[in-house]
Formats: sequence, C-alpha cells, structure tokens
Amino acid sequence: MTLKYETSILQSISNFLSIITIFSCFILKIPQIINILRVKNAHGISLIGLCMELFSYTTMFSYNFRNHYAILTYLEYPIILIQELILITITFYYKNFFNIGFFAGASIYCSMAFGMLYGIIPREFLTFLVPLCTPIGASSKVIQLLEILRSGTAESVSILTWFLSAFTNATRIFTILMDSSDMVLLLNFSINTMLSASIMITAYFFKAKNIHKMHTE
Repeated sequence: MTLKYETSILQSISNFLSIITIFSCFILKIPQIINILRVKNAHGISLIGLCMELFSYTTMFSYNFRNHYAILTYLEYPIILIQELILITITFYYKNFFNIGFFAGASIYCSMAFGMLYGIIPREFLTFLVPLCTPIGASSKVIQLLEILRSGTAESVSILTWFLSAFTNATRIFTILMDSSDMVLLLNFSINTMLSASIMITAYFFKAKNIHKMHTE
C-alpha cells in the first residue's frame, strides 16, 4: 500500500513537472526573439548552433511521436520548434543572410521534417539518428558558447531563455525516469541541462562585464 502510494505521489509530481515544462516552453525562445528585435542585431548568436539545435529538436520530436510515447513527455518539442523557426528567421535577417539560400534551406528542412513525422523516413532510421542528437545538441550549445566568447559580447543573448532551457531539460530527466526510463533520452537531457546552464552563466558574466565597463567610462 505504501509503495503504491509513493509511486502515485511520484507520478503526480512527474505530471506536474511535465505541465510546468510545457508551459515554460510556450515562452522558451520568446525572450531571445524579443531581445534580438530590441537591440536590432544578432551579435553573439550562432546561426550554425541554431540550425543544429533545430535538427536535434525535429529529430527528437519525430522519434517520440513515431514511438507513441505519452504526449506530456514531449509536447514541448512542437511548441519549441515554432519558436525556433521564428528565431532562426530573424537571426538570418539581422545577419543579412535573408536570401535565396535561406529559402532553399527552408524547403529542404520542411521536406525532411514531413518525412520524419509521417513515415516516409523509416522509424529505424530515426532510431539511428536519435543517439546523434546528443552530440549534435551538445555541439550546438558548445558552438553558441564559443560564439559568445569569440565575439566578446552577449548583447543579443537572453539569459532568461537559457535559464528556461536548463530548467526544462532538468525536469525532463525526472519525467522520463517515471515514464519510459529511455537511457538515450536521459543522456540527452542530462548533457543539455549542463550546457544550457553554462551558456546562461557565461552570458550573465559578459552582460555584467559590459554594464560595469559602461559605468566606469
């Protein structure tokens, strides 16, 4: 009886965290989008990192969808994808890469995403791609971190977005343990939690440094 009660409590906590995660994802990229529009530049934002992140999100969403996992454990992916596409579009615009190459790449992406979601691309191939999402997703964050260090500025980088990223990845570790205990997913979220937190801390450091510099001039 006690074991059943404890399991029920843990499952309730898992469902609650899933709901918080989903609601957090409704605004995950919005602070970053607003920040770029406010400063009217994308300095410190890595396009390569964003595109790698987009591939990772799309693959993970397709993998969960095609394997019929509980919707609450991955509903954030389609929500994030919409925001990610908007973010990539405005980043391309402010970096002056809004040209025919952008539209060609967008067409290729749409075709790939459709194939992943609707069975044109075999599920076995998705299973092969999912383990690659961990190094790809991690690499996208490492590239973003290096972009901040290279440019020496985090003016366009939203600390709130990276805090939410770290938080939502961390909550998913618990919810997946309660639902499927999928080791591939657990590894993915653990690594991404640490890297998102690293970007948040680095961005905060550079913003604080720039504010201090402005006050001393």
